[in-house]
Amino acid sequence: MKDLSQASEWTKQQFNVSAIAGRGTYGKTFLPENVFLLPEPQDVQGDVHEPRGIALRVGSQITSLNAISAAEVDTSRRDMFWGSYRATMKLSHVSGTCAAFFWYFNDTQEIDMEFLSRQFDEVKKVFPVNLVIHSSLSAKDGYDASKTGTFKTTNLKFDPTKGFHEYRFDYLPGHVYFYADGERLGDMKGENVPSSGGHVILQHWSNGNQLWSGGPPSSDAAIVVKSVKAYFNSSDAEKRGDWHNTCRGHGEKGTVCAISDTTPATSGQVDHSPHNDAKAGNHETGEESGGYGSHLAKSLTTALAPMMAVYTLVMMGPELEFGLKAWWE
Repeated sequence: MKDLSQASEWTKQQFNVSAIAGRGTYGKTFLPENVFLLPEPQDVQGDVHEPRGIALRVGSQITSLNAISAAEVDTSRRDMFWGSYRATMKLSHVSGTCAAFFWYFNDTQEIDMEFLSRQFDEVKKVFPVNLVIHSSLSAKDGYDASKTGTFKTTNLKFDPTKGFHEYRFDYLPGHVYFYADGERLGDMKGENVPSSGGHVILQHWSNGNQLWSGGPPSSDAAIVVKSVKAYFNSSDAEKRGDWHNTCRGHGEKGTVCAISDTTPATSGQVDHSPHNDAKAGNHETGEESGGYGSHLAKSLTTALAPMMAVYTLVMMGPELEFGLKAWWE
C-alpha cells in the first residue's frame, strides 16, 4: 500500500482541541498530513533513516489557532472488546511530546500507554512509560488518574528512541496487564477496568503543559509505527453471529485460540515470525515466558473464546499491509 487513504480499516483524524479543553498552554490541531507512510527508508528526524512504517509527526511551530499540530490514526471498528493489543514503535528523542497507544470507548473507559519524551534521560538510563486507566473516578478529578489507583509509571529497560519495541496491553474482564517486549510492566484490576467494546488509537501530540507533554518541541518530532496487532472479541452481536456461522467447523463451543508471546530480539527489534501470530487451536500457551504465566494464558484464551478477530497494521516486506483479518480466513 502506497497511500494511507486506501486503508479503510484505519482513519487519519482531523480535529481541534482548545487549550482550555486540553488543559494545556496551547491547543492541539490534529492534521491528516501529520500521519504518513514511509514506504522506503528515509530521513524523518535528523539523520535517522527509518525502515518502513507509519510516521506520526508533531510540529514545532505554533499555528494561527495558538495550537501545536499533532497526529492521530484510529481503527474504524468500534467493537474491539476483551483481547490483546500490541504496537511496535520507535519513539521520538525530541523533548516535548506525548506518544500514546491506547484503547478508547469514552472518557471514563480508556486504557493508555503514554510516553513523555521530556522524561527520557539517556545519561541516567531513565525511560518511563505511564500506564493509565481512565474511569469515572479520574473524571471527577479532572481526568487525573494518579489518585485513583489506576495510574503507574515504570521504567523501561531500553531506550525506546533507539529501536523498535513492542508495547502491549491485555484487556480482560476486570483486569488489564501491560507489557514491553513481552515483559510484564504492571497490572490493574477492579471496578475501574472498562467493560465495553471500543477502538484503538495511535496518537502523538504536544500542548505545552509542563506537567505532562511539555513542549512545544524544539524541532518537528515523529514516532514511527511498524505494526499494530489486535487479537480480540467483538462486542457486536452481529459479528459474534458471523463467527458462529463461519467457524462452526473449527470446533465445539469453548474452543480457544492460543496467543503466543512475543520473543524480544537482542537487537531491540521484535520478532514478527509466524509463530507469534494467533492460531486456531484448543490449547493454551505454556509456562511463564516473557510475561504470560499459565494462569494468565488461561484467562486470555477463555476471554477470547467466543469470537476472535485479528486486526493488523503491519509495515513489512515489499508491500505494506494495513487492514483487518480474521484468523478463520
